[in-house]
Amino acid sequence: MNLPALVLSALAPATVLAAGVRDATEPHVWQPGLISGTLHDAAPAFLPDGDTVYFGRSSSLDGPLPVICVSRLVDGAWKKPEVAPFSGTWGDMEPAIAPDGSHLIFVSNRPEHAGGAMIDGTFNGRTWPGGGGALWRMERTAEGWSAPGRLPDTINAGGATFAPAIASNGALYFMRPDAETGRFRLFRAAWSNGAYGEPEPLPFSDGSSSDVDPAVAPGESFLVFGSGGSRSAAAQDMDLFIVFRQPDGAWGRPVLIGGSVSAPGSDAESRLAPVPGTLYFSSVRRVPGVSADWNNGKYNIWSVRLGRERMAELREASLAATAGDGSAARASRIPAEAEFAGVSY
Repeated sequence: MNLPALVLSALAPATVLAAGVRDATEPHVWQPGLISGTLHDAAPAFLPDGDTVYFGRSSSLDGPLPVICVSRLVDGAWKKPEVAPFSGTWGDMEPAIAPDGSHLIFVSNRPEHAGGAMIDGTFNGRTWPGGGGALWRMERTAEGWSAPGRLPDTINAGGATFAPAIASNGALYFMRPDAETGRFRLFRAAWSNGAYGEPEPLPFSDGSSSDVDPAVAPGESFLVFGSGGSRSAAAQDMDLFIVFRQPDGAWGRPVLIGGSVSAPGSDAESRLAPVPGTLYFSSVRRVPGVSADWNNGKYNIWSVRLGRERMAELREASLAATAGDGSAARASRIPAEAEFAGVSY
């Protein structure tokens, strides 16, 4: 049973509503036919030098279990992906790498203890046998990655914890179902003294809509995520939103990235890359006029550049509702958006 397809099929009926602003560049498929292939490909996670990428690959609801693949950039060209050494036995997906490359966290349905069964998941109003997810962590050593270790139950509550993202200070963002509505919402767990704190729901994600796949800036100045709830009238199906933090640390309101970043169907699994100003995401959209086996309506990985002017527009829109005294406009001129455009990377 395929975990990404399960999540996708569960979220697909939802319709998102939101307003967007103009684009900076046009999205394009990243490494078509190689990394963006004939299956569902999603969630690229890069080592800090940008020369190694891990990503998830899966087929369909009835296909084999999803795996995490790895590809390396050699002499300016990406090599054919291979299944990562730690993957291939259980259903693994959604790798995330700390900004300093020190550790990698991924989702797996592998049993908590040796000899156990794949874990089940309950979300979006039903139970998915073998379709659960928990977060596992590996440390980067001189010899490679350590053995995976399961994160504590405070993080992995309920068998449906997905979509990790890691900030520079070690804080962990992820999604799991709301206890009342069953819809996915976003959480943050602080990292202090070698341990994660109690997860706290993000204030703009209250369980009334399905919020998924957070991608956090290293300094936590903004976050990109997918949403399937009613946020405003311009979004198309599952779409990408961005939300910024005020100088005092309070979150603004999510706004649709919009423009050609939005398209009918599912746009999700956003990721930020070491390349300054680059956003990766996965989409079921097709490339018009291209006849290729990879252009088949399954997830491909797309890339788009968002520069400082674009980020300043989005930041001002995100903070406008939380600052009625003009401080949102002033805040949009301070260089927090530069964390995305390269100054803070």
